[in-house]
Amino acid sequence: MAYQYPKLPEEYVAEKPAGDGLPCKEAHQLKGHEGPVLAVRFNVPGTYCLSCGKDRNICLWNPSRGVLVKTYAGHGYEVRDVSVSKDNSKFASVGGDKQVFLWDVGTGRFIRKLRGHDSTINAVTYAANDDVLVTAGYDQCVKLWDMKSRSTEAMQTMKAFRDSVTSVLVHGWEIIAGSVDGTVRRFDVRMGRVYTDELHHPVTSVAASHDGLCVLAACLDSTLRLLDKSTGELLSTYTGHVHSSVKMDCCLTPTDAHVVGCSETGEVVFWDLVESEIVRCFKAHQGVVCSMAMHPEGTSLVTSSLDGLVKVW
Repeated sequence: MAYQYPKLPEEYVAEKPAGDGLPCKEAHQLKGHEGPVLAVRFNVPGTYCLSCGKDRNICLWNPSRGVLVKTYAGHGYEVRDVSVSKDNSKFASVGGDKQVFLWDVGTGRFIRKLRGHDSTINAVTYAANDDVLVTAGYDQCVKLWDMKSRSTEAMQTMKAFRDSVTSVLVHGWEIIAGSVDGTVRRFDVRMGRVYTDELHHPVTSVAASHDGLCVLAACLDSTLRLLDKSTGELLSTYTGHVHSSVKMDCCLTPTDAHVVGCSETGEVVFWDLVESEIVRCFKAHQGVVCSMAMHPEGTSLVTSSLDGLVKVW
C-alpha cells in the first residue's frame, strides 16, 4: 500500500520514551535585559541566540557558555521579535517603532530601516535564502521586503486579516501567519492563493513541523492545535497549560516527536505528539514564559520571560 502524505500523529515515530533526553535542566541564566524579554531566537546553526524586549535592546548571546557577546541599542520602543540571516552577518528586529531595523552583527550599526507598517510590528523572519524579509503587525497585514533592493518600501502587502497578526513563518513558497482574529492563513506566493483555517480562538504563535506537513498553533483558550497544512484538518490538540491572555510561543522538537509549549504560570511543557499527553513539565521562570526556541539539533532550549531572564536548558 502506498504511503499517504501528510502523516497523521500516530504515524510519527517517538524520539525517546516518556520524555527522556528532553532539555529540562537549567544550564545558564542569561542576564542582560532590564525588563521583560519578549522574544529569543537561535541563529540557523544554533551557535548563538538573540533576545529582545521591553528595554528596547537586543542582546547577542553564546548560549553554550552563557556569555553576553554584544548589546544592540537604537530602538525607541519595545523590541518584539528578531530574525538572523543564514550567513550570520546581519539580523532584523521589529517592535513598537513601526519600522524594520536591519543591523550589521559585527559592527552593531544600522544597515537601514524599512518603513510601511502603520502600527507595532509583532513578528519578522527571513525567507528565500535571505533575499526576502517577512513581517507581521498590529495593522492586520503581512508585508514582504526585497533585501536585494535598496528600496525602503514593501514589495508586497497581504491584508486578508481582521485583527492583529501575531506570528509568521515561511516554508518554501508558502507564508503561514496566525492572527488574533482566530485564523491561521497560508499564502501560496507562487500560485497567488490564500487558504484560511478558522480556529475560532486568538492565535499567538505558529510553528511548522520539520517535515513541512503540519502547522502547530498556540491559541488563547489554553490549547495548542496541530493542523494538516494542506487540508486544515485538526489532527490533535494539546492542553494542560495556562494560556489565556499573553502572547507566547510554541514549537516542535527537531524529530517532530514532541510538541513544546509554555505557560503563563512559568512552566515549559512537552507533549508526546502522537498521544497528546504531557511527558515533561518543569518550572522555568517565576513569570510568564513568553518566548522559547529549540536548538536545531534538539540538544538545548532557550526561554525568555516577563521576569527579565533568558535561560538555557
